[in-house]
Amino acid sequence: MYVDSGGRLGLLLLHALPLDGSMWDRQINLLPGSTYAPTLYSLGDGVEEWAASALNQVNEERIVVVGCSVGGSCALEVAAIASHRVAALVLIGTKARHRPDPILHMSALETMQKEGLENAWDVFWAPLFSKAAAGAVVDAARLTFLRQPPGDVARGVTAFHSRPSRDEILSMFSGQVAVITGAEDTAPGPKVSAAQANSARRGRLYVIPECGHYVPLEQPEHLNSILRNVIAAQ
Repeated sequence: MYVDSGGRLGLLLLHALPLDGSMWDRQINLLPGSTYAPTLYSLGDGVEEWAASALNQVNEERIVVVGCSVGGSCALEVAAIASHRVAALVLIGTKARHRPDPILHMSALETMQKEGLENAWDVFWAPLFSKAAAGAVVDAARLTFLRQPPGDVARGVTAFHSRPSRDEILSMFSGQVAVITGAEDTAPGPKVSAAQANSARRGRLYVIPECGHYVPLEQPEHLNSILRNVIAAQ
């Protein structure tokens, strides 16, 4: 979903697995008329294709790119192909360096195929929420996942596990980089997030208490405060 505008600054929101663009419902009005939150799965088979297609949807020349989890990997790809357009990067629960884990990759695909989506949610994604997360928030995220075509989620899982390692982008990118993590996130978590913020030229770390991996859902107002400051700085 997006709202078209000729404004000078755009906001591109890139979602996490196994959700869709609706995970940004609490952020969609931060930059009225210039905010884009595409659902990525149908845009291609990998984060490189996702990034190119998402970028083509943005009318504004300068962009604040926000990504959560695999959406953060996609945000790094946007910066790789169009750094001149990216005013700031906001990486939430994102690990720029990637080491392939084919066993985990196949386990996720096989669990979805053989044991069903409900079991896959319980094994791979529900544990990423903070124990303090409201039950209604977790339930809504689960329903969003169950709305996705299984083939789309499988494509997303493969895109996540086949993504390139992009830690060099953090040290090369000249714009503002906000690295955000829930204090209780384990994927990648505060330690890795701190190292990434330190490696960026203009990096800053934000650790959000009582929060897991899905910051836009678990602590939307805390996130919105950070995003407003990032947007205002541009």
